Order: sequence, then structure tokens, then C-alpha cells
Amino acid sequence: MDRLANNAEGKQAVLRALAVLYPWMQPFFSRPVRDYACRLFDPPVSKALPDCRVVAFNKLLHVIRKAAIRNRLPDETVAQICRDFENRRVLQTGPHLLLILEPEACYTHAFSLLGLAAHGCSTYVSYAVSTVSLVESSRKGPGWLTVDGKAVNIFGLSRSRMIGYGLLTALGPYRFELVPVEPEASSEALAQLRDLLPPTQFEKPARAIKAANIALWPKMFGNNCAFLQIDDEDVADLVVDHLSDETSWLHRRLLGNPKVASGILEGIDHLAAGPWAGWLARGTDFFWFYENGKRMPLRLSGEDLVHHAGGAAVVRFTASEIIGGLLNRSLIPNMVLAFLVLAILPGVRVLGGSRQPIYYPLIRYVVSRASEAAGIDADLQHSLATDDVPGAWGHRVIERNEELFDLFKAAGTTSIGAILERLGNIALTEACGGMSGFVRDLSWRDLWRRLEAEKLAAADPQWALA
Repeated sequence: MDRLANNAEGKQAVLRALAVLYPWMQPFFSRPVRDYACRLFDPPVSKALPDCRVVAFNKLLHVIRKAAIRNRLPDETVAQICRDFENRRVLQTGPHLLLILEPEACYTHAFSLLGLAAHGCSTYVSYAVSTVSLVESSRKGPGWLTVDGKAVNIFGLSRSRMIGYGLLTALGPYRFELVPVEPEASSEALAQLRDLLPPTQFEKPARAIKAANIALWPKMFGNNCAFLQIDDEDVADLVVDHLSDETSWLHRRLLGNPKVASGILEGIDHLAAGPWAGWLARGTDFFWFYENGKRMPLRLSGEDLVHHAGGAAVVRFTASEIIGGLLNRSLIPNMVLAFLVLAILPGVRVLGGSRQPIYYPLIRYVVSRASEAAGIDADLQHSLATDDVPGAWGHRVIERNEELFDLFKAAGTTSIGAILERLGNIALTEACGGMSGFVRDLSWRDLWRRLEAEKLAAADPQWALA
């Protein structure tokens, strides 16, 4: 792809790569995007699951129920969310924890609603990654919002309180200040937005954004579909539940069998040195460590998790000590562990952005390979190998120039159905715009180059669990 002359050629190369790696996708390219969304929200094919997956799913369902109750949803809505999720087992995992006004979050939720509506579903569960920084690039990230084309500092934080700090940083209080970078940029839209957001103070930015999204959802998407958003604090509680149960896979295998943890880490290192390099790296080993408001990587060394830089021990790799760190939020599960408890073990289909369709099958591969190398869990390995579309591209599928929030404001919630209908009728390859998340990613360029040179292929063992 380095020889591609423009974004249009880059987009076509990405689509060819997706067709090679996910051949079931190709017939949807020319069809309305609604058809693709409907396929992704098809319930996975029913099959008997090994006990470890049944237990993991029940634990996930329990955390979802607790989150719905904490959000003060009505009892019947809580029950319906759990029934729908048990029947559907599909989780949107694409957007980071952003205000749903942010176009990349807003359009993804609209896409999910298209799929859910096609199945007559009235509830929607989304996992939002919150182990991210407030600032991801210049005036971009969860700490920023664009209103009327102007950058707005959501919490009114100084540069020193944003750079290097993340959504889970408990150095509050935080409140929605909505400070425009340009003082003259204040507008009627900004005033309206201030009236919609909670006026209270919050301990963490993540909790502020989740509360705001609860308030914003009916204003933007109406009341026909109940919305529940979970994040990495919920995942931390889910891991606590696993580690408190001596019969769970996470307790017995990840912590109880040294070959499994080391096998996963060695598998990641092996991928990083081969043709699938650039997609899955050891940012941290199983957990992030939060200290003085900043996130730091850890390494598993013997029976300890140690500072990546200095090597000082942080916590022993035992259930009791890790549970303590998770409860006080000094430890937060990393991406590999999050996908283990949210998807791989419970058998849930996950929908993600431009990178997830590649790295998620590789995570599944290293988990299965580590179990095989340890001589355990043949039933889990077989179950993983027969999963029905375990993951797919489902974030930023709709990429438009217009801000969906502006359309909603102009139309009112009574016309949301018409807006979604119009979006759903657009052909998939048109709805996805320039596929900027793919085309600008050097890893996708390398991937296409390797596919062309036959240095990797869909038949590779590393891709067997896609």
C-alpha cells in the first residue's frame, strides 16, 4: 500500500484485505449498511459450551445487571437488558469512553441501533475503553469536544492536568465546564449543551462522561432503546468476581498454572517478531498500575508484577493481592485480560474499530495456544475454534462529514427513526467514507503488503480463530 496514490486506492486495498481475511464480509460491501449491521447483531449460533464458558458468561451477566441497577434503570428494563444480552451475546467494544456527541461514538451507536432494530431489540449494551488518556492528540481525545467546528475543553482542565492523565484518574473534582479554546467561540449550541449535562462534580472523568451519556442518550436517540454503558471499572469488578471464585478459569488457569500466563506473554512476543507484527504488543502484562493519577505498565517477573522501568515489585501475582489492587483501583485489567472476561471466555461477539478485527483473533490464538502448550482445556480450545463470527469490524463503519448531533437537534427525537432509516439505506462501501482509520494506519499498509507478498495468509495458524 505504500505505492498507493490516494485515499481511494488505499480504501480499495483495505477492502480487498478484509475480503481475504473475512470472506463472509464481501457480499455486504454493495448492500445497505443496515444489512451488515443486522448480520453483526445476529445471535451467535447456539451450541453447547464448556463449563468454564458458562460460568464466565454468568459472571459477565451479573456485572451487567449490577451496572444497570447502579444507573437506576427501572427493574423491568434491567431484566430486559439481561434477557436480550443472554439471547444475543453481542457487545459493541469500539468507541473509547467519549461523550456520545462525539461523531465517532455517535455514528457507531447509530450503527448499533440499526442492527438491533433489525432484530426488534429494545436494549443495547456497549463497553467503552477507559484506560486511555484525556488527550490523545492535539485537542483530540475524551477531554475535548468540537462544537460548531470549535475545540472545547470539556472539563476546563489546564494542560498540566490533562497531558499524561487518563479517564480513570481520581484527582478530582471534575465537572463539565465546556471552555472554548477561543473565547469568542461561545455559541447557542454550547449553551444548550451545558443545560443537558449534569451540573454535579465527579471523582473521575470516566464517571462524569458515563453520567453525561445517560442524560444525553434519550435527547439524541429517544426512549425506544435502553442504553447501558460499561467501562474498565466494571471489568475490574468482573475480574474480582473471577478471582474470588476458585473454580473459575481465571483463578485456576491464569493465576493457578504458571504455564498459561507465561504462554500468553510468550505468544504475544512471538507474534511481535513474525509476519503478524505490529498488531499485538506487550504494553503491560495483564494489568495497568495507577499511581498518582498516572498509568504505568507492569511486567510479570516470577511471582510478582513489577514496574516495567525499574523492576520494583508492585504486587504478587496471587488472587488475594490482585483483588486488593483491583478493588482500590490501583490495578486495572489491560486489553488482553478485558477481552478474556468480556468475550473469549463467555463466548460473546465483539465489534470494534479498524485495528480490533486483526488483533482480537490474535489474542484468541495466543490464549488457545497457551492452553494447548500447557496440556489443558481441550474443550475450551475446541469451543473457541467453532465460535460463530467471534469478532468483526463494527466501529466507524459509518463515517460522515456531518455532525449527527446537529441533525438530531434540527429534527428532534421524533425524527430519529427517519435519520437512522436514511443512514441505513446507504451502501456499506459508501457509508464508511474514506475509511480513514484504516488508510492512515501504517500497520494496515504493512498487512496488505504482506498479504500481496504471501508472507501471511488467512490460512495461517495464527488466523485460525478469526
